[in-house]
Amino acid sequence: MADAGERIRPILDDVRREGTEAVLRWTEQLDGVRPPALRVPTELLRQHADALDPQVRAALLESIARARRVHSDQRRSDVTTVVVPGGTVTERWLPVDRVGLYVPGGRAVYPSSVIMNVVPAQEAGVPSLAVVSPPQRDFGGWPHPTILAACALLGVDEVYAVGGAQAVAMLAYGVDLPEGGRCAPVDLVTGPGNIYVTAAKRALQGVIGIDSEAGPTEVMILADSTADAGHVAADLISQAEHDVLAAAVLVTDDPDLAERVEEQLTAQLATTKHVDRIREALDGSQSAIVLVDDLEAGLRVVDAYAAEHLEIQTRDARDWAMRVRNAGAIFVGPHAPVSLGDYAAGSNHVLPTAGSARHSSGLSVQSFLRGIHVVEYDEDALRDVAPHVLALAEAEDLPAHGQAVRVRFEEMG
Repeated sequence: MADAGERIRPILDDVRREGTEAVLRWTEQLDGVRPPALRVPTELLRQHADALDPQVRAALLESIARARRVHSDQRRSDVTTVVVPGGTVTERWLPVDRVGLYVPGGRAVYPSSVIMNVVPAQEAGVPSLAVVSPPQRDFGGWPHPTILAACALLGVDEVYAVGGAQAVAMLAYGVDLPEGGRCAPVDLVTGPGNIYVTAAKRALQGVIGIDSEAGPTEVMILADSTADAGHVAADLISQAEHDVLAAAVLVTDDPDLAERVEEQLTAQLATTKHVDRIREALDGSQSAIVLVDDLEAGLRVVDAYAAEHLEIQTRDARDWAMRVRNAGAIFVGPHAPVSLGDYAAGSNHVLPTAGSARHSSGLSVQSFLRGIHVVEYDEDALRDVAPHVLALAEAEDLPAHGQAVRVRFEEMG
């Protein structure tokens, strides 16, 4: 990450100083294509939505509907607490004003990432959304058509053909567009990207808020003798498909299952499309089959690892799942593979990686909200608590704090 941070620093500085010209120059240099315009025309979004394969369109709409169902239940309500008669504290929940949503483009196309970022922001009530996604040479310098179609289906019309560190810098600083108009600065940037996107988010944190520093994807499966070896192998392969650095880990107390899974991995890899990428991920030091004495020991491994995705394929799977302390998302039983969560469970697939599930959560409506305390005390309520405020101000050697209370009563005579 340190090396990536050094490499993206000139990009961030150039975009801050030069604006659009730097964005376009770095895009052409790094992506090998110069988009026809930075902002994607609204008509082009509609055209790609209209041209969607009917099955893909139906799948996207179902994914959107299920995500809305889950995320709408995450909305927060204002709460007023009566601390004492005449003294209240109200916690208000307000959305950030403007959000930039990063949708990667590279080895795979991720319209699902559009859904997972846009839906919680919309359900939180964010009034202004901008989506960025890298331009593609194969599509005339625009982002992938399915990504543009997903934006249209979600009602997002501010979309930019830019990716990488320069996209994060553009969102952070804002730029005037050559075709007219402006990409205004955002308050928060969310969404996964490669190591350079992550480094840019880290470098610009403070100028903008960020959701997380996403690392390579991970799946851990806790399984016993009741698990289907074919299911387990398929689920390990499905996550290894993302990246050569993806982690795929099986934790089991059954040596026979471990052997059967290894056999299934060999058999299934023979018919898998991205076999080289997957094999490199599975053979890497980040992937393993871990044998434990029993599921209690397995649970300790699970909590220490804090996987982005955790599958529980055991007897009484829900009971074991409810004992887990650290995981980004938990998939319970034989019919809840991670792939379901990637697309259509209704849950969010933007999740903490690299052990950060010990202290962080996945993307949700809450990610786009800020809690603001509104304090209201009348004269009697302040008079009642004044001695305590004065005592604490004196203890902290901040006498002006105490005077700010005392003066209110001195003025009354």
